[in-house]
Amino acid sequence: MVQDDPLGSTSITDESVIDRLLERNRLQGWSRRIAPDRRPRLRLAIVTCMDSRIDVFEAFGLQRGDAHVLRNAGGLVSDDTLRSLVLSQRLLGTTDVMLIHHTDCGVHGLDEAAFARDLERETGQRPTSDFGAFDDLDADVRRSIARVIDSPFVASKHAVRGFVYDVETGLVREVARES
Repeated sequence: MVQDDPLGSTSITDESVIDRLLERNRLQGWSRRIAPDRRPRLRLAIVTCMDSRIDVFEAFGLQRGDAHVLRNAGGLVSDDTLRSLVLSQRLLGTTDVMLIHHTDCGVHGLDEAAFARDLERETGQRPTSDFGAFDDLDADVRRSIARVIDSPFVASKHAVRGFVYDVETGLVREVARES
């Protein structure tokens, strides 16, 4: 089945999409220069899902160089996410953390045990990682907030806040921390 190709052809292969993106990059070049400082201007780190419907730069009017954006499936605050947050804060000066989960997430309601069994059947190996499935969106945001705040390595805990991004409207609502 051929789908609409945003890059202009009727047939897509992984290689052709990547090659086209590389060509776009060569043709575009940098339209503007940013300050050479690698520290985010807003001192902000954002953790969100890898879902391609979430454009945090557009949603919040951010510019290149404003914030660190850490993405993974479900916006899960994994050990690797914490590692990146620690580096973001302690080496690169961020202080505020936005944790943004979203509606219609692929891991919402996922049966992890069944998924792991299917992967093991297909590959012959049991997955070693947690996929971050959840049933309650707000509770999952609260777990993420707690995970960041509970880390002894996260330096700035005063401005860790959680949100839900609505993929239909593009609006964000805050999820209150558990007291």
